[in-house]
Parts: sequence; structure tokens; C-alpha cells
Amino acid sequence: MILNKTIKLILLLVPVFVFTKDLKVGKNEQYTTIKSALAAAENGDRILVEKGVYKEGTIDITKSVSLIGIDRPVLDGEFKGEIITFRDADKILLQGFKLINAGKDEIKSIAAVHIYTSADSVIIDNIFENNYFGIYVQRGLRCLIQNNKITTTRGTSQENIGDGIHLLGSTEIWVKHNFISGHKDGIYLEKNMRCYIFKNLSRNNLRYGLHFMFSNDSVYTGNVFDNNGAGVAVMYAMNVSMFSNKFINNWGDSVYGLLLKEISFSKIKDNIFENNTTGIFADGATKIDYYNNQFEDNGWALKINSNCMENRISRNNFINNTFDVSTNGTVVMNDFKQNYWDKYEGYDLNKDKIGDIPFHPLSFYAVLVEQNPSVMLLFRTFFVDLMDRMEKIIPSLTPESFVDDEPLMNPVKI
Repeated sequence: MILNKTIKLILLLVPVFVFTKDLKVGKNEQYTTIKSALAAAENGDRILVEKGVYKEGTIDITKSVSLIGIDRPVLDGEFKGEIITFRDADKILLQGFKLINAGKDEIKSIAAVHIYTSADSVIIDNIFENNYFGIYVQRGLRCLIQNNKITTTRGTSQENIGDGIHLLGSTEIWVKHNFISGHKDGIYLEKNMRCYIFKNLSRNNLRYGLHFMFSNDSVYTGNVFDNNGAGVAVMYAMNVSMFSNKFINNWGDSVYGLLLKEISFSKIKDNIFENNTTGIFADGATKIDYYNNQFEDNGWALKINSNCMENRISRNNFINNTFDVSTNGTVVMNDFKQNYWDKYEGYDLNKDKIGDIPFHPLSFYAVLVEQNPSVMLLFRTFFVDLMDRMEKIIPSLTPESFVDDEPLMNPVKI
């Protein structure tokens, strides 16, 4: 008995080494197809694929293996279906490939790479071209999508193309350092939890650069959303942190840098909103902190509807916007404090860098344009200047509560 216990203790203390093997795929290698190498592989093995063009239909990965491309081999879906799927296996690595010409099916959501169920898997350093969906993740857990280039020219309208990266019903997905262009939405999240969108460039997508739906407790930071159909939309979510992003060059009718729809308990900090039709449009957004953001060269910097309550707008810069603030109601239940307004004409006698008289950012002309867009024909006329001056002296349509009592004399460093 004592001997048996001693042997068991030794076995527990001796490190266990997992021996894995490399399986090579190529014209002059042991395996000429990826599928044959997968069939022979065991959990933990690496499949090294040499340069070439591989047309093998849908490659189902159901083992914990690493699939690594050498010199960028091409996986061609020939427009027939999905190229690679992850099913019921964890810790899968896909790296170094060029994936082209996946099939199209709006109901089945055909993607070049489709994760059906997987945890702790990685998709890194791949090129996706001319696919319907680029990467589609459903029921994923702690997966990483990093350093991929995802582009397509198949999207002539929103109806005939999928998203670059689509996350559905997943938790703790990291999307980092990717470039996405030409898809419906660059990055789309629906019914996810605790996802992290970090330093991606989403440009020239047909609808949104980033689209949040019912995805709580998530963060997106350091991203650039440039010249997309309608910027970024964050909808029906709670506790979303939006830090240090750039929302730029989103122009068109009803186009926004950032659309907030029915969200709450979130933070918008250190972002740049530049050259958009509307920097931020907020509808049903409550308990949001907007601070240290730069609004510059926009048509409207901030449109905040009357159903937005208990928001704090503090230490933001409003520079060279046609309209700094607009609303559709007469009662304002939000707090504006210590923002910099380039239209402020007050003074600072006590030199504390805070204006001595309050600033009312909502102009009479902005109210008229909100109610009747055709009034824009009078923009930059003497008549408009006269109306705004009279409104400041005898307010009639602009809410008295729409005021910054402590306007800053100098811009905030962003």
C-alpha cells in the first residue's frame, strides 16, 4: 500500500509532456490536401500548408489543431459554400492564409470562416477577399480575431453582402488590429457579452463601420471609423465603453458619426468626431457620460433628443461645427458643464479659465432647422444672425435649461 501511494505521488510530481507532431501539406509533401492531413491529425498537432491554391470545398475543423499557412497559401471557395468551419472543438489556430470566393446564402450566413462552437480559438494574420461574410462567430467563447485584412468588391448594396466580422451570441471575443472594407457592416455584434473591439480600421463599408445590438458590458477603443455609410450604431445595450476612437468623414442624409439608440449606463470619452453630417445622434440614451471628446467640422456636433435624460456632457471641445447642439423638445434633463465652445463670446474677469457668464449652445436657428430643414437655405445670412441675437436677449423657443453655466475659455487637451 505504501509503495503504491509513493508511485502515485511521484507520477503527480513528474511533469507530463504532450508530444505533438507537424503534418505538412503541399505538392511534394506527405499530404497533398488539407482534409487528408486533418483526418490524420490529433489534438495539439500542427498542419503546415505550403504555398499554392487549394480548392477543397468546406474544410471542417473538429479537432484542437493549428492550421498554419506558409508563404500565404490560397483557399478558394469557388463561390460554393463556406471555406473553413470550427465545430465542437476548442483551441483552434488559423494563421497565414488568403481566403477567397466563399459562397453566398442570406439564410445560412455563409462565411469564409465560420465558428459554430469553439472556445479559446484564434484567427490571426489572414487575408479575406471577395467573400459574402468574412468571419462569422456564433457561440464563441474567449476567441481572438487579430491582424486580418477583410475586403470585398461584391457589395453593390447592403442587401447583397454580409458583414466583415459578425459576432452572435458569444462571450469575451477580442477583435484587434483588423482592416475591414466593402462589407455591409465592418463589425457587427448581436446578443454578445463582454466583447473588446480594439484598434481596428473600418472604412468604406456600406452601412455601419461598427454595429452593436443587445451587446452589454463591452468596450471599443482606439478604432478608426472612416467614410462608412452611416458611421457607428450602438443600440439596445447597457454598460458600453467607447474610448479614444475616431469617427470621421461620415457624410450623407441621416448619416451620423455615432448613433446611440436606447442605451444606458455607458461612457463616451477621448473620441474625435470630425467631418460628419452629425457627430453624435442620441435617441433614448440615458445616464451616459460624454467627456473629453472633440467635435470639429461637423454639420451638427450633437443631436440629443428630448427622450435622453440624466446625461452628463463635460469637458468636450466644440469647434467649427455648423451647429453645436440640437434637440427636438423644449425640456432638457441633461447636464452641460465646463465644455469649450468656440462660439462663446463671454469673458473671464477673475482669470480662472471659466467664462463668467453662461453659454446657451442651442441657437434659435438650430431649433428652426430641426423643425423645418428647408430653413437651411438662409444659412449664413444677416437675417439668421439677427434672429439668434434676439433669441439670446429674449428667449422664446430655446429651452432655458439648455445651458453650460461654466463654459471653458480654452480647449481641452484630447
